[in-house]
Formats: sequence, structure tokens, C-alpha cells
Amino acid sequence: MTPRRILLINHEYPPLGGSGGNATRHLAKGLAQLGHSPYVLTSAWDGLPSMEEVDGVVIKRIPAGRHDLRHITPGEGARFVAAATWAAPPLVAEWKIDATLAFFSMPGAPVGWLLRRRCGLPYVLALQGGDVPRRDPERMTLSDRLTDKITRRLWADAGAVVANSENLLEQALSYAPDCAVEVIPGGADVYGITPKEDYTPRVDVHLLYVGRLEKHKGFDILMPALAKLTSALKWKLALVGDGPEWPVIAAMAARLALIDRIELHGWQGWNTLPVLYRNADVFVLPSREEGMPAALLEAMATGLPVVCTRIAGAGAGEAVLHGTTGLLTPADDSNALADALTQIMADPTRWEAIGRAGRARIESYYSWTRAAEKWLEVIERTIAATKAPV
Repeated sequence: MTPRRILLINHEYPPLGGSGGNATRHLAKGLAQLGHSPYVLTSAWDGLPSMEEVDGVVIKRIPAGRHDLRHITPGEGARFVAAATWAAPPLVAEWKIDATLAFFSMPGAPVGWLLRRRCGLPYVLALQGGDVPRRDPERMTLSDRLTDKITRRLWADAGAVVANSENLLEQALSYAPDCAVEVIPGGADVYGITPKEDYTPRVDVHLLYVGRLEKHKGFDILMPALAKLTSALKWKLALVGDGPEWPVIAAMAARLALIDRIELHGWQGWNTLPVLYRNADVFVLPSREEGMPAALLEAMATGLPVVCTRIAGAGAGEAVLHGTTGLLTPADDSNALADALTQIMADPTRWEAIGRAGRARIESYYSWTRAAEKWLEVIERTIAATKAPV
């Protein structure tokens, strides 16, 4: 295969952002390992160099008024589009880029679309979950309708539109039935994660959640579920992440007399995360909205049994084999979540078998090396089909 120079566009690249940023990093690294030249265009952040090369990946950070490490506002997204549109064309020429891979319908895709218009580059759009609209046409405002029209154009003009799970594919097709959407599952850094070896039960079952502390993550379901557990089950919950929902979570936990069992670790980098995964007994993800959760795949790659919700648009129901690599429950159902937690916490003899089955599944289907190979196939096909910009 011809070595390609590929520009990955994402407003959030680690340490910025969450799953989408991690996907960009691992995919770029995978492309470099396969002999290609990946370049990343992303937002600047305090203290980070404007240009650097890491693991064969060239990273260019441009000022876009970013103020929050984990979250971007609509205004900041618009500023990223403006800054990237200005900065990208000379970089494309200097780096001799063959194709662009834009993450998120907004704000990545507009930059890819504009580069197609200005430079004739094909672009591929990577859908991540929250960027797939789910609107009721009867309730759409004028602003919603304008954004909707732009989003549909961005999808239609992309050389390919790729979802990171089968469920997200279904959601995307329900939004745009005439769009050709395909699936490349998100991945985990399988070979960079040392799997758990010690499954010895402790007095307290160590539960772990990793991710943003936001309302759609389902803490209003998790806290009541934990309160329903029998007193015979001893447990602790480690929350790894940050976000606006912590005061609400803490108040809820205090009201339910759970606060002494919950530890807030805040956001953690990859130098500490593996230890937190390996020190846990069970990973829990109670979300009501997800794409392909990176933390879930990382937990499974570590060898943790998982308990998570089966929700529309999420890849959890594909990655987790119910009863084999973990347990799936309906979203917004604290009773079902409590039952699942009880089932897995009360039977530590199953933890190792479930955890090792999860690790094996990630190795077989969700490694970033496998994902990078599939992305290259899509990019090659898009390059071959490229027509002159309209």
C-alpha cells in the first residue's frame, strides 16, 4: 500500500477531551506504526507546544480560545473552525497531505469540508456519538434547522461517513436515511495495557467509574441502585473524572448515606489510570447516552468484569457479551442495575473468567491496530473516488 500523509482534525486531542480525543491519538499512532505519516490539527492548551512529534505523529496546536480541559462550548467550537480554516491550507501544502479525517460533525467536519473546497482534498467523517443529531422536527427552532441543514450537507459531501458502533450507525441512518454510513468500531490500546492478574476478593468490592461527571452518565440511576444493595455486600466506588455533576452526585450520595463509600479521584492521566483499573474489581457505566466508550474498552482490556447499560447509539451492547464479559441492563432502571451489581458482586468466583473473556474479546475485535487497518481501507477508497471540488 502507498504510504499516505493523513491529516486528522479534532478540536480535542489528549490531554484535551475524552473518548474522541483518545480515539484520534490511538488511531494516529496506529497509522504511524503501519508506515504512514499522520498529522493532527487540534486546539492549543496552556503549556503544550504549538508543534511536536510524538510516536511518529506530528501534532499542530492552534489557538482557539479553549478554556476547559474536558469540555468545549459552541462558541469555542466556532472559533476552532475559523482558526483551523485559516491555519490548515498552508500546512496541507507543506505536509503534502493526501486526505483528511475529521472527527465529529461539529466542529471537525466543517474544516474537512472547507479543505475539500479549497485544496481538493477528500475528507472522511468520524462520528463519535453525541455529534449525531436526534431532533424532533416539530420542535426544532430556526437555529436547529440551520444547523441541521449544515450537518446534512457535511455528511453528504464527505467521501465516507463512519460510525464507531452498530448502534450509532442505526441512529445515524434514522437521522439521514439516504447517507451511506459504515462502521469501524472504536478500540482500546490493548498492547499498552497490562491485564489484571490478581482477582482475590477483598472485604470491600472495589467498583470503578471512569469518565466525565455529567448528567447523561446516569449517576441519578447509579446512586439509588447502590442504595438498594443489601448490607451484606460491602463496597467502595471510585469515581475517576471531573465535570459539573459532582456537587449533585455528592448531595445525592449524602442523602442516601453513601458518601463515605465514594472516593473522587478527579481526572487522571494515562500514567495513573492503568493502576486504578487493575486495583478495581468491577467496572460500572450507568450512562443513558454514549458512543463507543473508551473507558469501557480499557476496563475490559484490563480484564475487569463490567456492568453497563444497553442504550441506543452506544457500542456497549456490542462490546459486552451479556453473561460472558459482563452484564448489560436497561438504561434508567435502578432496580435492574442493582440486580446486576448484586449478581456480579456476590459471586467473586466469576470475576476472573469474565474479566479474561473481556480481555480476549478486546484483543480480537477492538485493538487500535485492527481499527487503523480498517480506516486505511476507507481512506484509500475515498482517495481513489475523489472528484474535483464543486
